[in-house]
Amino acid sequence: MSDSATNGGAGAGTERSASGPGDGTRAVRAGLPEPVKHEPTLPGPVFAAHFHLPGDPTGPYTYGRDENPTWTHLERAIGELEAPGRSDVETLVFASGMAAISSVLFSQLRAGDTAVLPDDGYQALPLVRAQLEAYGIEVRTAPTGQDAQLDVLDGAKLLWIETPSNPGLDVCDVRRLVEAAHARSALVAVDNTLATPLGQRPLELGADFSVASGTKQLTGHGDVLLGYVAGHDSGAMAAVRRWRKIVGAIPGPMEAWLAHRSIATLQLRVDRQDATALRVAEALRTRPGITGLRYPGLPDDPSHKIASQQMLRYGCVVSFTLPSRARADRFLEALRLVEGATSFGGVRSTAERRGRWGGDAVPEGFIRLSVGAEDPDDLVADLLRALDESAD
Repeated sequence: MSDSATNGGAGAGTERSASGPGDGTRAVRAGLPEPVKHEPTLPGPVFAAHFHLPGDPTGPYTYGRDENPTWTHLERAIGELEAPGRSDVETLVFASGMAAISSVLFSQLRAGDTAVLPDDGYQALPLVRAQLEAYGIEVRTAPTGQDAQLDVLDGAKLLWIETPSNPGLDVCDVRRLVEAAHARSALVAVDNTLATPLGQRPLELGADFSVASGTKQLTGHGDVLLGYVAGHDSGAMAAVRRWRKIVGAIPGPMEAWLAHRSIATLQLRVDRQDATALRVAEALRTRPGITGLRYPGLPDDPSHKIASQQMLRYGCVVSFTLPSRARADRFLEALRLVEGATSFGGVRSTAERRGRWGGDAVPEGFIRLSVGAEDPDDLVADLLRALDESAD
């Protein structure tokens, strides 16, 4: 497989920076403590609601809602992937991706402020919008594609970017949006869930926050709910930390440990899944009955040019539309190697007719396909067979 199958274009950079190791080396060693003779290389989860604390309450671990050693290892690991070589970046883990998203929005915004959100992003964002507006915060929305959020940015306190967007896979120019937002004294948060830190590094592109659901490809096995926020401004991150403490949106130590363990295989999984996603997209592009095929790694995809300039890898999600709801349902039922599920990024391929939830502005026959780690030839064959069997 050529490098172009897994990595972005020349403008995106490479796996190995001039001053540090490659992605695979970082992933397998990220967040590990200094070695101690006879101790495990990755300590097991610490189950503790409280810690011994005689005298004044000083030191890193006092109470289980505030800090946990297992979180600390995971937070360091994610930070090393989101911002290699930087010591000024802080990472905080949460019980879910939505907990992480909420922590940024509700810790940084006040009544009278204005936030700009994508109108084609994750389907829970309309729920977030309603809650922000209930608190007296103005919310403006615009599509991800063609940097349309620039048109509604004046006077905003915070710009929320989701790139690639979920589920439509549009991409915006993060550097351009960041420069415009900062010129207007607005903060910028980027949802990095679909790309992962190995596909895109928002902090290096100038963003103030990189936020993601670790439930998806970061952990990759469909068995952990997790979220995180990474940022470089100590004041802003202190507010995020305070929000986590107040709300109590903390991960369990077992989930944190499982996530850290899973990160060791991140580069292996991402490279396999993303390369197969390109194979799948290439196989689907000429099939009759398919319209609206999107994958940023395709050279003729509307997002390819900007994606190749700012992404290191293009992700594991492919989207397309079949002619009708009935056709889409038949297609999904005919699949043998692809599970019907609503998440993405796992080692087992999943797909769904996204319109069944009612929260995304997509056609009834719209399919979101998450490519797993199956043999590429087997997966492509299964998809093409299911398309043939489900045809009218």
